[in-house]
Order: sequence, then C-alpha cells, then structure tokens
Amino acid sequence: MKKYLFTLLMLASSLMGFAQKYEANWESIDSRPVPEWFTDAKFGIFIHWGVFSVPAWGPTDANVYDKYAEWYWNKLMNKESSVNKNFVEFHNKTYGADLKYQDFANDFNCEMFAPTDWAKVFKEAGAKYVVLTSKHHEGFTLWPSEQSWNWNAVDIGPHRDLAGDLITAVRAEGLRMGYYYSLYEWYNPLYKSDVNKYVDEHMIPQLKDLVNSYKPDIVWTDGEWDHPSEVWKSTEFLAWLYNDSPVKNEVVVNDRWGKETRSVHGGIYTTEYDLVHTGVMKETLTHPWEECRGIGGSFGYNRNENLESYSTSEELVHILIDKVARGGNLLLNIGPTADGRIPVIQQQRLKDMGDWLSVNGESIYGTTIWEKADAAKQSNVFYTKKGNDLFVICTKFPEKPLTIKGVKSAKVSMLGFDGKVSAKPSGNGLTFTAPSVTPATNPCDYAWVFKLEGVK
Repeated sequence: MKKYLFTLLMLASSLMGFAQKYEANWESIDSRPVPEWFTDAKFGIFIHWGVFSVPAWGPTDANVYDKYAEWYWNKLMNKESSVNKNFVEFHNKTYGADLKYQDFANDFNCEMFAPTDWAKVFKEAGAKYVVLTSKHHEGFTLWPSEQSWNWNAVDIGPHRDLAGDLITAVRAEGLRMGYYYSLYEWYNPLYKSDVNKYVDEHMIPQLKDLVNSYKPDIVWTDGEWDHPSEVWKSTEFLAWLYNDSPVKNEVVVNDRWGKETRSVHGGIYTTEYDLVHTGVMKETLTHPWEECRGIGGSFGYNRNENLESYSTSEELVHILIDKVARGGNLLLNIGPTADGRIPVIQQQRLKDMGDWLSVNGESIYGTTIWEKADAAKQSNVFYTKKGNDLFVICTKFPEKPLTIKGVKSAKVSMLGFDGKVSAKPSGNGLTFTAPSVTPATNPCDYAWVFKLEGVK
C-alpha cells in the first residue's frame, strides 16, 4: 500500500512539473525550457513608468541609448558628456538648479490612472502579455516594497499599489503579466558601498517579495551590466524561482542576469532597438527571443518627442512581422504620463496594430519559423508556419504573381477576403495571384496575408 501511494505521489509530482530540480549553475538553469505560452504569444506591451515620468524629457536627435527620458536622474548627475549637458540645461531652466530629482516623486500622482482602461487598450491592441517597470534604475518601486521604504508609490506620490492594481486588471482581460526589475540602483548608498550586502539584504529579498506577492508570469531583469552574474547571485535566485516559487512552472525570464549573460544564459534572449548591447542582431534565432523598443525613441514618456519621433502604424506592423518571421516576439513599449494617461498617439498606434491582428492574427500567434524561408526569400515577403499551414505575409500588396519556392501544392486564400485565390504549380514552387480588391473588400492595411493550407 505504501509503495502504491509513493508511486502515485511521484506521478502527480511529475505531472505538476516538480520532477526537475534545477541547480544554481548556468548549465542547469539553461536546461529549463521556455514555457510554451510565451513562444505562442508573440506580442506584448512594455510599460516604462516611474518618477522619471514627471520631468519626462530627453533629446530626440541623440544616439539610441541617449534618447531615454527614463535616464533623467543619471544624466543630471553625470554632466561630462555633451548629451548630458542638454539634460542639465533643461532641468536648470525649467525647474531650477536647486530642485533635486527626488522632489519629483511628489508630482508622480497618477491621479488619472485607470487600470481597467489600460487593460482594455492592451487587449484591443492584440497583445497577449504585459510587462511593467516595477522598479527602474532610480530604485523607486511601484509596489509597497519594505526594501524601498519611503521611496515607493504607496509611501509617497500616488499612495497606491500601482503594480498590484494593474496586474489585477490585466489578468481580468485574460492577458499574462509580469514585471521589469532593475538589479542595480544608481544612487542607493548600500549598492555604492557594499554590492554584496546590497544583493543579500536588498535585491534578493525585494525580488522574492515581488514574486510571492503578485505571482508574475514574467520576471524581466535589467541593469545587470555592472557585475557578472556571480555577484548578482543570479543562478541562486533562478534556482529558487524554478524550484520553490509559486510561479515555478509558468514563469518566463530573460537573459539580463550579469554582464556576460545576454544572448548566452537565462531564458529568452533580448534585443533592444535591434541591439544586443552595442551589436546589431539581424539573424534568425532558434532560441526563443524578444525585441523590445518604444513607439518613439524613448521608453519613458518624453514630451520633447514630436510626430516624426514616432514609428508609424505601418512601420510597427512591419516590425512585428519581421520579428515573428525570425522566431521572435515583439515587446512594444508605451510611456504613460505622470498623471496616469497613455498618450493618445500611443493608443492610436496600438489600436491600428490590434485592427491588423484582428484580421491576420492567425499568421502571428502560435506560429514558428518556416524552415525553407531563406530559399524562398523575396522582397517584402515574410513567412510563418503553423502545423501544415504556411502563411505568406506581404508588406506590400503583390501586384504580380507570387511563386513560393519549396511548395508543391496547397489551398490558397487571403485572410479577411471571402473570394478565391487561384494557384498552380510552377517549376520548383507554387504560383498564385493576389485577388483584385477595392476599398470595400480590402481586408486590412499595412500588410496582407495568404494562407497556404496543407502544404506539400
């Protein structure tokens, strides 16, 4: 009887994902598969929101990393570069040299923050998950963290658990949600004086509190570049996360766990405006990966940006298509205002993406790389695959017949269009002609998708 009960317990443990025990080393940690829900999701919303949303300023004509309004405090304190001098000059002119960055926290009031409205915007955008900055490099937390006493959104500013309110609303819409978390803090005295004590007494307890309190689907770390992962005790934390935390089976993590880990260790690999640190990543990856970028040039809201600073809806749809066709996800950032509004132009961009996905989402969600894509490569044409179906995504409406090399036969249709699409074998591929469409029958803008069913 005892042996029978033991066998049942072991079987139940295996089915619930408890059989694998991960050790605190990269070989073991890296062996954990990325949960399938993430690779199926394809499109998420990034949110940079904090005290930096009050000054909300950065240059628009600088290099990529120098445009970030969320780095306002750091730029004020490091005056040596010409770009940083722009921040200092703006600050002194607008607020006066005597006003300290910490004083902005009182104006981070979030009085118009309506989490249910935000969640509906994300849902209508076609996003499947959301990542909120629970704490950026400034150290200000959007939840009542004991480790950030009097420097969090409950003790000062809005006096509200922003992280908790949003995750409740997002999950009510059926979306996944997680948190961005900065490992380091620019001006935390403990970090500057004793990094090991900071990790043991501040960072690890704070991360575990975030996980235990809200049970996030994603732990998206950043600010790892000052030290190797050994100093951050990253593998120790991840072993706890994968073995003992309340989200051990479903949680997704990224690759920002130490100065040596991007695109090498962790969970999903991450690019930022197509960069891995300062190197450009353009290839197709078999490892799960995600591109993060803003709708504009900054992650935090930058009121210095104008219309030309923002990607168009067409550009954003094409970016999504490109990343997904190369096996990745797109984490598209919004920067809310200090009073809690999503800027209307950002809402409009998200709405346009949602409209496109409502017609063509079948070619995005749950798809994989088509292994013959390189051989069939042609201008303005991308490919995704789902089972025996191939999706041919055209970012320019095809005015001439398309021949897809490597396909012998398939039933062809255009997503969102009721009419027929004629197709026939041609040489070493399948040729089809896009149907004539009118403004009344055109199913969408920006890109058109042809579904090839039962590809042989």
